[in-house]
Amino acid sequence: MSVIAITGATGQLGRLVVENLLESGIPAGDVVAVVRTPGKAADLAERGVQVREGDYDRPDTLTTALAGVDVLLLVSGSEPGGRVAQHTAVIRAAENAGVDRIVYTSLLRADTSPLVLAPEHKATEEILAASALPTTILRNGWYTENYTARLGEYLDRGVIVGATGDGLVAAATRADYAAAAAVVLTTDGHEGAVYELGGTPFTLTELAAVITEVAGRPVTHQDVSVAELRGILTGAGLDEGTAGFVAALDEATAQGALDTDSTDLARLIGRPTTPLADAVRAAR
Repeated sequence: MSVIAITGATGQLGRLVVENLLESGIPAGDVVAVVRTPGKAADLAERGVQVREGDYDRPDTLTTALAGVDVLLLVSGSEPGGRVAQHTAVIRAAENAGVDRIVYTSLLRADTSPLVLAPEHKATEEILAASALPTTILRNGWYTENYTARLGEYLDRGVIVGATGDGLVAAATRADYAAAAAVVLTTDGHEGAVYELGGTPFTLTELAAVITEVAGRPVTHQDVSVAELRGILTGAGLDEGTAGFVAALDEATAQGALDTDSTDLARLIGRPTTPLADAVRAAR
């Protein structure tokens, strides 16, 4: 049986991957949860999971954390601007530890995407390609939770404000992406594969309609220009940099950056991705 490690195992995606592995019958002792703060994974340790300290910003912790690991899921870091160095540290540690394969959570069409988040993912993919390790790339699309986490706000205001136009968002739930990662970690035939992952596309107008139907309270979509959105965000208290970042995401969405017709995600998990209405209902 292979020993499987997940970095960021107490994060929102990483923890779901660990749960998927355990639910699929992988022995807890063959699962390594690599975490920055081991205390946050005490519940996993109690279930027999190997909890090891591994900090992207402290490379000396990583080789030890990956000792004896056969397959590694490198969950991308959450700090824009620092991720290439962080990911490189994990990749080098995996090489030194003798890991057999790395699976990396990248971004939809990372090599061509106009999203401001894309360059760091593209750079990481290039570093992986230049390494001696077999790799699998999971190019995750948008998380449905990026919207459902704001459900209370949408219902309170009765409006979803954005600059996405009619841009489609092929979002899927974290649970769907985690299920796909677990499949790739535990089955053969994925070396060298690049999977473009996403769910059934929707516009923000359609999102508003689904929320209205599920919650029984009217929510509409108000589309504004990128400049108007930036002004709204700074007026709400965001600094110029953050407002510009968010507005740029919407601009890229309008250009199709978050859409895909790939069926890789549904194929990997062996079922349709979670319907938007179900995700909204669960968030309620």
